[in-house]
Amino acid sequence: MRVRNKLNVKQIATLTKVGVHSDGGGLYLRVRTTGSRSWLFVYTLHGKRREMGLGSDLDVSLAKAREKAAEARAMVLEGQDPQAERLRAKVAAQPVLTFGKFAIDWLDAIESGFANAKHRQQWRNTLTTYAAPLFPLPITDVTTAAVLEVLKPIWLTKAETASRVRGRIERVLDAAKVKGLRTGENPARGKGHLDLLLPKRPKTEVKHHAALPFREMADFMVELRKRPAMAARALEFTILTAARSGETRGMTWDEVDLEARLWTVPGTRMKAGQTHQVPLSDGAVAILEAVKPAKVKPETLVFPAQRGGAMSDMALSQLLKRMNRGDITVHGFRSTFRDWAGELTQFGREEIEMALAHTIESAVERAYRRGRAVDKRRELMSDWGRYCVERVESGRAPQAGEREAD
Repeated sequence: MRVRNKLNVKQIATLTKVGVHSDGGGLYLRVRTTGSRSWLFVYTLHGKRREMGLGSDLDVSLAKAREKAAEARAMVLEGQDPQAERLRAKVAAQPVLTFGKFAIDWLDAIESGFANAKHRQQWRNTLTTYAAPLFPLPITDVTTAAVLEVLKPIWLTKAETASRVRGRIERVLDAAKVKGLRTGENPARGKGHLDLLLPKRPKTEVKHHAALPFREMADFMVELRKRPAMAARALEFTILTAARSGETRGMTWDEVDLEARLWTVPGTRMKAGQTHQVPLSDGAVAILEAVKPAKVKPETLVFPAQRGGAMSDMALSQLLKRMNRGDITVHGFRSTFRDWAGELTQFGREEIEMALAHTIESAVERAYRRGRAVDKRRELMSDWGRYCVERVESGRAPQAGEREAD
């Protein structure tokens, strides 16, 4: 015969024996070796024995413990797990964690790993601008339908932006799942999920940056040199080093070693995240010597904007428009360099790709980079500089590999 209410208040006060003492009905008082005592409810659900703590006897009286045990037994009889129900009630009582709050807190925690401040701001702007309808939703309630409402208005009209928005929402929700805040499939997953629900985008040809034919470089450099603005010097330097615009605009004097004729761009400013060394030709060195002030701090920008600070990403593009060369782009000069090197020189693909700071994939090529890469590229950049600059000075273009007369 099963008996309940075995214990009484006086007994409990004198119980010191280590172990569990039954009150009946699955309720026990556990006494530990430390002398602490707590209530325990033991039950079986779906064939598995489980235990649930009900609190210390200092906080929970015998009567209260029996009341809690009775509530738990009732749940078990209904096929419910009292521990799971208690957890649900606890979560429900907590303030609702929204998608917006979680996303911003998560970004605060990981943004130091982004390449630069611009990338960090782009992430925030993308979410706050386009994913704003998700911000007030509980993180647990973001559904496929909610994500579709965000993406549909921009999926065809702003394809690249929409893809970034989808990917960033997916990452936020993945992080929430890792933290135990979500379960199940990610509603922002693209392949095999949203791609079945969103309209197909029309296929478009890949648009390449409009480039100046290298045989027109001489005439272009003549016109560029006529312009005294700092933007003109920055563009000329960008061309001679085959650099990206942002690398030139963010360049500081501590990256330059004029004696070694070398520009070292830290990985934090490079697209691939790896330090890049650029051998400087005579023309590139001449530009740096011309723009270098008498007194300069290491962190000073080499090509500052007219009103101080860094030039905007539009500064060089606007210069091209003022030169009536809206038909070409700043980035296109890298293609000009590649075309010249491929057609008029004997330099290998390795040197050309490394000069453009492209990632070298094979182990052999990476080993080559660690070897005489800088020396070989010094010859390449010298020939490129002479092709661009000496044609301006002499009126003809030197052939690659041709050297000045002694």
